[in-house]
Amino acid sequence: MQSQPLNASDFEVIENTLLKYGDDHSVLNPSELDGYFTALVSSPTRVDIADWFPAIWGGQNPAWQTPQEAKQFIELSVRHINTLARQLAEDSVAFAPRFEQTEHLGQDVTLAEEWCFGYTRAVAICNWPALPAPQAILLQAIADCAEQDNFELPEDLDVVAHQQAVAAIAPAARALHDFWLSQR
Repeated sequence: MQSQPLNASDFEVIENTLLKYGDDHSVLNPSELDGYFTALVSSPTRVDIADWFPAIWGGQNPAWQTPQEAKQFIELSVRHINTLARQLAEDSVAFAPRFEQTEHLGQDVTLAEEWCFGYTRAVAICNWPALPAPQAILLQAIADCAEQDNFELPEDLDVVAHQQAVAAIAPAARALHDFWLSQR
C-alpha cells in the first residue's frame, strides 16, 4: 500500500485535511504539497519527518480530532513522497507536477504558482546550499513563479509567455533532482 500512487479520492482527502487544519502559514492545497514534496525528495540531504511534517502546518502539528485522521494524512503523504521519489529517480519522464488549471478569457491556463511556492518552502526547510550557476538559474525560475500573485489573472495576461514559463518548471525540477542525486 505504501508504494501505490495516490488516486483522486486520496488527493481529495489531502485537500480536505489541509483545508480543515491549515491556516495562512500552512500548505493550503495538493498542488502546493506536491511541490513541497518534490523539493523534499530532490534535496541534497534527507530531511526527517519531524522537521518536514510540522512545516506543512506552519511549524506546529495540528490538534487532530482523531489519531486515525493524523495517521491517514501521514500515510497518504508518505505514499505520495515515495511515488515522487520513485518517478524522479527511475522514470523522470513520468514525473508531472500537480499544477492547477483555470480558464482565462476562454483559454485553458495552467497555474504553477502554488506548486512553486511549495517547492521553495521545502528548499528552505531542507536548507539547500548554494547551487552552481546553471542549477541556480533553474531554481530561480521556480522561485520567480512562486512569487507571482496570480490569484486573479490580469486581463492582458500574455497566455503564451505564461504557459512557456510554466512549461519550464517540470524540466527544472527534474534537473535539480538529478543534480542533487549526483551529489549524494
